[in-house]
Amino acid sequence: MLEEIRIQVENAIRELIAVAKLEDGDIVVLGCSSSEVISEKIGTAGSKEVGEVIFDTANKVLRQHQLVLAAQCCEHLNRALVIDKKIAKAERYPIVNAVPHLDAGGSFATAAYKGFEHPVLVEEVQAKAGLDIGQTFIGMHMVPVVVPVRLSVNKIGGAILSAARTRPKSIGGERARYDERLK
Repeated sequence: MLEEIRIQVENAIRELIAVAKLEDGDIVVLGCSSSEVISEKIGTAGSKEVGEVIFDTANKVLRQHQLVLAAQCCEHLNRALVIDKKIAKAERYPIVNAVPHLDAGGSFATAAYKGFEHPVLVEEVQAKAGLDIGQTFIGMHMVPVVVPVRLSVNKIGGAILSAARTRPKSIGGERARYDERLK
């Protein structure tokens, strides 16, 4: 089962990267309910192993593309995000004090906290794309305007998978002209 999850996550991230018009250093937010991945109700049956395989896979693929992973915690940590300290400082995101664990933060965020070289939590980021595994609601951490992305992968294990990218706001009115490359 873990190998199947790894393949699904890798394929989903690679598809999202292919369509999201990302640039080096862009942040990709990932929310994950390992309970949903193993076909249980969100927040009820977290799996350390599932959280670790999803983090390891996502972080590896994103780093290969010079992209930054922000790992969303569960609602018990107010959906704060685990990121590397140098990213928090570079982006001027205020660091908050909490350490995710299985019962507050979730297995995915816990794996991220253990997997990043210098992990910290921040309350929000401005991600350019994201994956939501198990309906964890990542939209609050994305730059407006969020655009849904349909992937060939629509589940990770038993969890519903949603993907999104962002685009710049189109401003102006009926006289405005837009750069189609940015849509």
